[in-house]
Amino acid sequence: MTFQLRPYQQTCHDKLVEYLRQSVEPCIIDAAPAAGKSFLIAAIADFLYNVSGGKRVLCLAPSKELIEQNAAKYRLTGEPCSIFSASAGSKSTRHKVVFGSPLTVKNSISRFKSGYAGVVIDECHGITPTIKSIIEVMKDANPTLRVIGFSGTPFRLGDGYIYRIDENGKALTDDIARNPYFMRCVHRVSAREMLEAGFITPMQIGAINSSKYDTSGLHLNRMGQFNADDIDRAFVGHGRKTAGIVADVIEQARQYSGGVMLFAATVNHAKEIMASLPPSLSAMVTGETPKAERKRIIDAYKNKKIRYLVSVGTLTTGFDVPHTQVIALLRKTESASLLTQILGRAWRLHDGKEFSIVLDYANNIEDHFPDGDIYNPDIRASKAKGEAIPLKAKCPTCSYENEFTCTTE
Repeated sequence: MTFQLRPYQQTCHDKLVEYLRQSVEPCIIDAAPAAGKSFLIAAIADFLYNVSGGKRVLCLAPSKELIEQNAAKYRLTGEPCSIFSASAGSKSTRHKVVFGSPLTVKNSISRFKSGYAGVVIDECHGITPTIKSIIEVMKDANPTLRVIGFSGTPFRLGDGYIYRIDENGKALTDDIARNPYFMRCVHRVSAREMLEAGFITPMQIGAINSSKYDTSGLHLNRMGQFNADDIDRAFVGHGRKTAGIVADVIEQARQYSGGVMLFAATVNHAKEIMASLPPSLSAMVTGETPKAERKRIIDAYKNKKIRYLVSVGTLTTGFDVPHTQVIALLRKTESASLLTQILGRAWRLHDGKEFSIVLDYANNIEDHFPDGDIYNPDIRASKAKGEAIPLKAKCPTCSYENEFTCTTE
């Protein structure tokens, strides 16, 4: 390899290898945003390929940028790899390690039915029915298929944590982990741990010098999302307020040299934000931005040709631009997972960046970090239907008595 894992990354790798030698149950590594999961994925994919006698490894990621980023890190092992993703413009399975997007892989699932030792899932807190169906088909051919997830935010809105047994061997109860897909969290590297070791940039909560958006009318629906009409009322059409907020962002950003990311609620809201930003130094990216235009804008931001990048429903996960220093929240986030991912965009180390800052204009921090600690979100699962019945079970290996709850429908 042409890269060396950091000490905490090597610990993750070693504990994961130990687990994979003993169990076929799905597992995860909980490594906070900016922990360098791409290097870990590369190292574990290389291990799986070599230990399996040459069977292939499939690595899934939710976006083109993450797929290409993870593939680039894998090539630093000295080995070639393939990319199987329509958005990345390639559908190759030539090499033994394949980096793919879930939908593209599912649409050609016959090419992945056999000959694979494992599936590695980046940002696995976003595991979908599509990913689960891919794994199910691959397990039909190989019942011992290893399934490894990586996430810096291993919890989901309403469901809580996505694993049943934590890194200390303790089973999580249903009030914080409801119907988790993964059996075990093999190891956890917290943001606080990386911060104390000097591997991420400290983040400060900035003082707001303008009025905030009134988000009291936002309520979660049964899908765990805010109603679109409520979002419009809270964020769109408040020209004077939005102009004042953007002016505050610009004024506060004068103190820093790094890039500024502003997270908007809707496309129309983003357009209102753009109207108050300096045109030559600003751009916006949405889920509808054409691929070529998206690449042009992101490259301009990476190369510091623009300073202000407005995002609508994108660039929240795996967007790696280390000079980002200011995060401005002009939207409401439904989940602690999404909020942590957004904050993580400014945690990466960069020359001259002694600390980063978050400016919250929509009361996100007080909702998801009630104690004010942005490295310690409050995680809860919603209640399951039916009557909760306590259940105790003793581990046959260590004799630890775990507590669960089961429900009746």
